[in-house]
Amino acid sequence: DMKTDLNLLLECLKYQMDCPVSQKEALITIYSICQQNSEASEYFREIGGLIFINDLAKSSVHCIVKEAALFTLGIIIESNVYCQQTLCTSALFEDLILFLINKDSGVNLKRMSVYVILVLVSNNSNGQTYARDTGCIGLLLQLFSTTLSTSEMNLSDENTNQCYQLWSSVCSTLCACVNNPQNENNQNICCAVFPYATEWLESCMEPEIVRPICSFVGLTVANNSYVQKYFVSVGGLDTLAKVLIKLMHDPCRSQSSTKLAVVVTKTLDACIANDSAMGVVLTKYHTVSELLKLLSNDTLDTEEKISIILTIGHCTEVCEENQCELLQNNGLPLMIQVLIESQDEELNKAATFVLQNCKQMSK
Repeated sequence: DMKTDLNLLLECLKYQMDCPVSQKEALITIYSICQQNSEASEYFREIGGLIFINDLAKSSVHCIVKEAALFTLGIIIESNVYCQQTLCTSALFEDLILFLINKDSGVNLKRMSVYVILVLVSNNSNGQTYARDTGCIGLLLQLFSTTLSTSEMNLSDENTNQCYQLWSSVCSTLCACVNNPQNENNQNICCAVFPYATEWLESCMEPEIVRPICSFVGLTVANNSYVQKYFVSVGGLDTLAKVLIKLMHDPCRSQSSTKLAVVVTKTLDACIANDSAMGVVLTKYHTVSELLKLLSNDTLDTEEKISIILTIGHCTEVCEENQCELLQNNGLPLMIQVLIESQDEELNKAATFVLQNCKQMSK
């Protein structure tokens, strides 16, 4: 039945070139069949449907057809790795770039284009390379910097919200360009927008902004000492420490700000994990005492506690000031309490790491 339906829908697409509404409806039905269905997507590729929709996205003069065609391509690529490999070419990246730079492209068409880039680069080193070599990453970085204005962050406004959705998609796509697998060349390119990212963090505390930026920064600095040093040099670590203080001292502190503080903590850790000496930057913000306060929150799950304790560990690994701050704020009894009460192996390892730092200091 599925095969018959896909054959009929492909015929319908071919013979309704003058009827954009019918084409859009056919595309919606195709992606609803192929969504999370690898077998259907593979069959559609075999009968030439994938290539036809790819051509339709380029050739159609109707915006609603272009948008639906791109979204359908993305759904199919996402559900089947062979479809991803078939369409992962520099030609497709170049087509998507044209959609993004065309003045006539609306925000929604740009969003669909970014979505296709996202699924092409996800878990795909070839896609990451094409994104770099075609200049696609450069364009995404430009969109990251220009799509939203810090002075107009009213997400209840429809136009602003649409721009936000595009910006959020761009953030996700940049994350996929540098991560899974880790791509050092792309990390080195993406760090160019760190000054802009820190500016956003300084001026806006909305979770909708802080979360995507922290994800992007965390993955871009991960295991890359060059990028980590650059982030510190543009004041990024200082900014994260200040954001953590704001969240911890928020007068109407809620569970939402606690969860956001954990996100910021994970990003801090990614910045210093490979070079604990950089933790000295955090001494003037009393980050260790803020992290200990955060750790005592009752709403944290085990994974969140591990993240916080590891960050404390990297802060105190080689920095005596941070070690003293840990001791002065009852950090030692807290770590021992974790070891006594926890059955989780990873959590115990993290607490032991901090205790070893204290032992080092006492010597």
